Parts: sequence; structure tokens; C-alpha cells
Amino acid sequence: MAEKQKTLKAPITFKGKGLHTGVHVTMTFNPAPDSHGYVFKRTDLPGQPIINALAENVVETSRGTTLEENGARIATIEHVLASFVGMGIDNVLIEVDGPEAPILDGSAREYANAIEATGVVEQATDRKYFILKEKLEYYDEEHGIHIIAYPDKIQSINVLIDYNSRVLGNQYASLEELDNFKEEIAPCRTFVFLHELEFLAKNNLIKGGDLDNAIIIVDRQMNQDELDRLAELFNKPKVQVQPEGILNNVDLRFSNEPARHKLLDLVGDLALVGRWFKAKIIATRPGHQSNNEFARALRQVMKKAALQKKVPIYNPNLEPLLDINEVKLRLPHRYPFLLVDKVIQMDEKSVVGVKNVTLNEPYFIGHFPDEPIMPGVLQIEAAAQVGGMLVLGTVPDPDNYSTYFLKIDKVKFKHKVVPGDTLIIKMDLLEPIRRGIALMFAEIFVGTKLVMEGELMAQIVKTKSND
Repeated sequence: MAEKQKTLKAPITFKGKGLHTGVHVTMTFNPAPDSHGYVFKRTDLPGQPIINALAENVVETSRGTTLEENGARIATIEHVLASFVGMGIDNVLIEVDGPEAPILDGSAREYANAIEATGVVEQATDRKYFILKEKLEYYDEEHGIHIIAYPDKIQSINVLIDYNSRVLGNQYASLEELDNFKEEIAPCRTFVFLHELEFLAKNNLIKGGDLDNAIIIVDRQMNQDELDRLAELFNKPKVQVQPEGILNNVDLRFSNEPARHKLLDLVGDLALVGRWFKAKIIATRPGHQSNNEFARALRQVMKKAALQKKVPIYNPNLEPLLDINEVKLRLPHRYPFLLVDKVIQMDEKSVVGVKNVTLNEPYFIGHFPDEPIMPGVLQIEAAAQVGGMLVLGTVPDPDNYSTYFLKIDKVKFKHKVVPGDTLIIKMDLLEPIRRGIALMFAEIFVGTKLVMEGELMAQIVKTKSND
């Protein structure tokens, strides 16, 4: 039987201070309707703006994950989201009266315990899983970060950390079943190296940090004067370094607690994919930035998988949405480089154009004389021109703008395009257009056969003056 979506039985309220802002906040987890997802509401701001917990809304990852939408921000949300995933919750409205989630004890334990005590309820709608079909990989060579997702029947995560620290050494943590999250992962607190702590404190950060909500890794020798200054900084009578190389502020809950906490962060950051997914994740030295990059990549794969199920239907008996004369009014291209004959569909997020390929195309003279094949670069150009019909429609005076390529990625040519083929070119926005940047997923069909696909990024640039 299909799993059902779940929400909370009743609201749950937490009070505490934000790790970096030091602001005391009240945060309430509220039951939410089917397919609502994870949504934050800033109750302290005019209009109580909402912030959807999605990877594209991440704007800061330096010391935690920060979301921004509708002019509002909410920071350090990774432990909150991890608790929802780990406790099997699909739909929650999180009301918060400040800019940052409370850090509590630096883990997700209090959140998970409260969810278990309150209870959950099944909802009417089935939970939808995204099933990964092929390996997805992220690699940051400079920082030694490597994250891979493999297709699997369940969601599991393995994390390896190595910071060249004699105290931490190499640590490994795994989560094979979400049922183990509350006991094995939720209690694991954030950790920080002493040199990082000193830098953050001197730069007026971690205003809400204290020695009760973090594991402090001491990675250098400290004399008593330095320890006394550290105690004074955090309003403690005395601190000392334990034999394990950590301050005596806390006792480790697990020998590999730092690695488990990195896994906790990864669970929370991957909640921003916006869909439950089944894959085996193996991550080496993950951090919030890499986690977000990987979550965005998973979302792109998920979106493309959904788009690929929708092959556009072309009926030549129907009047086009835009004929060749209207295309010429919107695009600056002309013979022999105008590669769109008409547009048959268009809405706010997608456009479908048609290109009829004939032997009269000038490039067939040399490509190739005995075997005419449409060059792949011209297929890409045709797709870009169709996409331009959509993106130029977002500016008030499109004749004063042009689109220029910024990136071509993940392009695959599936079949040859030859004279006599009619190309049905489908372009879908993968993200909302921001700052004139458009990222689109291109598909070219001949009939129902996919001949080309890829991601195209372009910038809308003003080319003429209105004067």
C-alpha cells in the first residue's frame, strides 16, 4: 500500500535564541493540509510573509542555511527541517516571530522528542517519491567535498568527514533507516573548531552561542590565560580541555558525534528538494553550501523527469500561436540564421516552437554532402531562439533586448536530424527568471522521438536606447 502524507496532531511551540543573531524567538510547528510541504511564516513582519522551504530560496550558507522569499528571511533552519524528515512529517506551517530558528541545544533532539510526544496523523493524499534513475554527482575539488547519489529502493545516507584534525581524525556516520533518526542522529550537536569560534566571536557573530549548545574542538595548545579569556567570553567560571581534545562544556553523546551532526545537517538541507526521494547518498566533507548545490541539482533532475513525460502534440491543421511574421517581430535573427518557423504553445513557464528542416538549408552543402545531417550546434541555437520567444516576453519592450548564451550544459543528442524532419522544440523554465538570467530545459522531438535535450542558460540584455 502507498504511504500517506502526515502532519502533526497539534501545534508545538519552542522558545529560544538564534545562534548567530542572539534574538529570542518563539517558533510554533502547526498542522498543515495535504501537499502543503514545509513553509515558514514570519509573524513579526508586516503581512506575515511566507517562505517556502525550497533549495532555490537559499541565499546564505556560510554558518547555516538561510532562506529568503517575499522580502523575508529565516536562518539556521536545517535542524528544524531534519526533524520533520526524520520523524516522517510531510506538511508543517512553521510560525516564527524572528529572523532565526532557536538553536536550543545545537541538535534536533528537542524537536524530535516534541514531535513524538505530540503525535502525527495520516492524511488522505499519498506521499509522492522521486525515484532517482541514474547517478548524480557533485564534486568540489578545492575543498575536498564529494557527494554522490545512487539509485536505490530506499533513502539512506553515509557521511565521511576529515578535517586534518588530530582530535577528530576520520569519522564516519550512516543512516540506513529513517526510523533510526530520533535515537541515532537527532541528539547530535553542532561542533566548531576553537579557531573558528574565536573568529566568529570577534566578528560579532554567534551572539546566541554559548558553551551549552556546541562541541568545541580544541585544535591547538592553550595556556591558562587563554582558557580564562574564553570562559569570560562565554560567562563561564572556568573551562578546561578534556583529554579527547574538546572543551569540558559538554560530554560527547557518541564517539562520532561530529560526523553524525554533519549527517543531520545533510538531512535537513536535502529536505529543500521539496519531495521525498529514494537514493543512496554518500557524502565526503559535506557542508551547507555543497548540500544546497546538491539539493538544487536533485530538484533539476526531478523537474526534468516530470517534463520529459509531456511530449507536445503538433497538429499542423491548427493555426499557430505566432506565425513566421510574428516570430520575425520578436527575434532579430534573419536568413540564414532564423531557425524558428512558428510557435504553437506558450505560457508563463514553457514554449513550444516548430522548425521544418529541408534540404535547402545552406549548411547541408558541407554537413555533409553525401549524408545531410543538421549540426548539433544549430539544434541548440534553434532551441535557444524558441526559448527567447518566452523570455523576451517578460520585458515590456522586447525589441530593445537580446538574449545571450551564458552556459550550455548536459546536452545529449539522441538521434540524427535530417532533411524532411519537423522539429518540435519544447523549452521549459527550470527556475524563475531572476536578474535577467533564464535557465531552461530544452527538448527537441521529431514526432514523439526525442532527438536532443539539455540545459541552456541565457541573459536578457538591453541593446537599444528608448531615446
